[in-house]
Amino acid sequence: MAEIKKIIVLYGGASSEREVSLDSGEAIYKALLDLGYSVNLKDFNDIDKLEYLKEYDLVFIALHGFEGESGNLQKGLDSLGILYTGSDYLACKNTWNKSNFKNILKSKSIPTPRGFSVEKIDFNMQSPFDTFNTKYDSDIKKLFLKPEEDGSSIDIFEINSDIDLENSIRNAQTTNRAFIFEESIKHREYTVSIINGKCLPIIEIKTSNSFYDYDAKYISDSTQLLEVQLDQSTKEEINNLSLQAFNKLGCSNWGRVDILEDSIGNFYVLEINTVPGMTSHSCVPRSAALAGISYKELVQLIIKDVQI
Repeated sequence: MAEIKKIIVLYGGASSEREVSLDSGEAIYKALLDLGYSVNLKDFNDIDKLEYLKEYDLVFIALHGFEGESGNLQKGLDSLGILYTGSDYLACKNTWNKSNFKNILKSKSIPTPRGFSVEKIDFNMQSPFDTFNTKYDSDIKKLFLKPEEDGSSIDIFEINSDIDLENSIRNAQTTNRAFIFEESIKHREYTVSIINGKCLPIIEIKTSNSFYDYDAKYISDSTQLLEVQLDQSTKEEINNLSLQAFNKLGCSNWGRVDILEDSIGNFYVLEINTVPGMTSHSCVPRSAALAGISYKELVQLIIKDVQI
């Protein structure tokens, strides 16, 4: 494979995660310049026009949301023979849609929170608690409402009653799209960054917010991303589960696996992020730092993995 010298960073876009992507892209761009690469930064806005990317040795995807994580961009780049960071089309497609993702996990016997999908949310819908409890023969009292396809906790609400559901419908940015209702598991939350088939130190996420929402992820300075204090066998269990999910979904290069632990010590795969955030508040750079890896070294490792 030819040496990578000329790189373009795709960032921005038009998704609900535009601001996060802008921050990620700027930081990656600066790191690449410091590393000595010839770099351009492109606010991406047209997936149908990719030919110009052929002049670069590598496309570094820093696009969050549907433009960077749904798989459509990767499919277009593959068709043109253009090298890029992150997972391929199918892996992105299967991790982007939460319902598909859960179905694949279940088919691979990988634990994930239970849930069900709806085509849209409105004030005439059946109580999600009734639907959930009928489907799973349980008596659950807390649910999360999430878009089937979106990220960074946009339009995610914790639902403890039908009144909460009504308030969530009023406050949602977009209601006329598919959503999932998912059981609430809130004992402890971890995230595992994976690069070149290896796990970086596990991070435990602690927030003073009711859950790890958009504010907690990208704005609040009170959110803590802590190296976990667990025995070695438990760390290995979390890492093995994360790698299993990452590999079974066909993910590659780099990514992040989010894990939940319930009150009796069971672990669940919540989601896989194929284009993780690279901002000052993001988990992957924090995890790398715990391993003694600087931001620039992290960016270099991602590029090196593409070349393998």
